[in-house]
Amino acid sequence: MPEAPEVEALTLFLRERLTGHVVVAVELAEFRALKTRARPLEELVGRSVTGVERYGKHIDVDLGGRHLAIGFGRAGWATWGDGDVASAPPEGAALIATVTFDDGVLGITDAGDWLSVQLHLVDDPLDVPAVAKLGPDAARPAFSRDDLVRALGKRRKQLKALLQEQESLAGIGNAYSDEILFVARLSPLAHAASLGDDEVTRLHEALRLVLDEAVAARRGVPIAEQKAAKVAAMRVHGRTGEPCPRGDGVIEDIPGTKGGGQYCPSCQASPA
Repeated sequence: MPEAPEVEALTLFLRERLTGHVVVAVELAEFRALKTRARPLEELVGRSVTGVERYGKHIDVDLGGRHLAIGFGRAGWATWGDGDVASAPPEGAALIATVTFDDGVLGITDAGDWLSVQLHLVDDPLDVPAVAKLGPDAARPAFSRDDLVRALGKRRKQLKALLQEQESLAGIGNAYSDEILFVARLSPLAHAASLGDDEVTRLHEALRLVLDEAVAARRGVPIAEQKAAKVAAMRVHGRTGEPCPRGDGVIEDIPGTKGGGQYCPSCQASPA
């Protein structure tokens, strides 16, 4: 799943590449992806891009008052092809839609077992239900400790699940939640309500470190190489059976995640 650092890199690329350019053609290969059925993508033809913004893990392309909102979900991503031919999707992925501009083609892809990409054509990005419900953006430098305290509340919800809850704080998914909790030395199974002041501070510092580091590292990486760059940078996520980077033990799957999340039980002790 692309998370805020990868989506931020894509946003910067598209902003630089598309601003001022005109849509000359659109094609929707998978009609289920378009959630605003009464607004066909053909409305975009002839319009110029005036801006590209990120909302959590979503991208909004502003075409002079018409907004193409792209939600990548679990397995969506993008391709870019110069000229008038779309780049082939990665192996195992399908091309969901293409938007052809006067100097290149943006492709939207999905590699999941079920369709996860969502496209909306709206007059305002907040007309997209998932965007309207987003909490404060965890990847923004201004995301403060107080913002984190409000997101955590006094809830008896496990930290890994809460970090991925977009209505509480936007932009973090499965991989970076593992990374943040490892750096903070907090168990993914601990409840938010159990954290003391020092642990909340550690969690905020880890969140800032991991996301700031990732946003900087992904900037300028070609679209097609973003996934590999993300995987290579992981400390614990996806590294089941490998030694803990701190030398404290072996990375294991988080109980209950069916292999979808990883941690070091030696330095992220589970709550009693």
